[in-house]
This record gives sequence, structure tokens and C-alpha cells, in this order.
Amino acid sequence: MGLTAAGRRRHESRMSANPDNRIPADVSPMDLALEEARQAAQRDEVPVGAVIVLRAERRIVARAGNETEARQDPTAHAEMLAIRRAAEALGRSRLTGCDLYVTLEPCAMCAGAIAHARLDRLYFGATDPKGGAVLHGGRLFAQPTCHHRPDIYDGLGESDAAALLKQFFAERR
Repeated sequence: MGLTAAGRRRHESRMSANPDNRIPADVSPMDLALEEARQAAQRDEVPVGAVIVLRAERRIVARAGNETEARQDPTAHAEMLAIRRAAEALGRSRLTGCDLYVTLEPCAMCAGAIAHARLDRLYFGATDPKGGAVLHGGRLFAQPTCHHRPDIYDGLGESDAAALLKQFFAERR
């Protein structure tokens, strides 16, 4: 599933703000993922954001926030959108040499996509005891049938990511 015209414009406008998409030394890729999560919340989407970085160049190849409501697509999680955009931008389905920064522990669907995309490293903020599949639930990368296991770094930006989610759901109760 490709980007919609509106989604493509949003992605291109964010990517063109910095023509070579290099991340400044004083900015963490997780900060950018948190910004994507904040923008998702403003669109009434669950505030999850993701950024994929080509590590050797410290260059953003894709970024996304959840768009499940806007697209009426249950697979339009931030990670899935970022993986699709990175594959399109790089012209390849295997994203070796790339790292994914995401604000929430990936679910089983997203963890499966991470494995299939062969992302080298996964950094995530808040854990998800109910829906996560990395440290919780099915623990996909610990399964013997999982063909690729990224290096996993949890807790990066955890308090900010958790606060965004908590505030989002508190406002809807």
C-alpha cells in the first residue's frame, strides 16, 4: 500500500525541511519520533511516532506518526508507514544499515515487519504490556522461527512517550 496523495505531501514536506535529511548532532532521532507522535495526537490518532535512520550517514530516510483513523486502515501504524516509506526512498525492501526509533514498544504486526525489513536496531520508548510483542506478549524476536533479530534498546524517551499516551487517553475518557 503506497502513500495517499495527502500522506505523500506531508512526508515530502517534512523531509524537505532539511534537504539532505541529516540529523543535527544535538538532536536525538527519538526526539523526532516524539514530534511525530505529538503530531499524530493533534490529528486524533494514538500518539505513536517512528523515524528510520540510515546509521552510517545519520540521515533520516523516513518518518511517520500513526494514521489508522485517517486512512481507516488498522495496519497504518507509525512503524509500518515508516518502513514502507524507507523502502520506497531507498529502493529496496531490506533496510539493513538502518535503525528504527519508535515511541512505543511495537505490536506483533510491526515487530514482524521489522524482522522482514531486516532493520539493524530497534529503539523504543514506552513499553506496552497489553499490546507489545518485543518485551511483552509473544516476544516475537525471541521465537526460534524469527529469521532476523534487531538489536533492541528500550526505554529511550520513555517518560515523554508514556506521558503523551497517558494524556491522550485521559482526554478521551
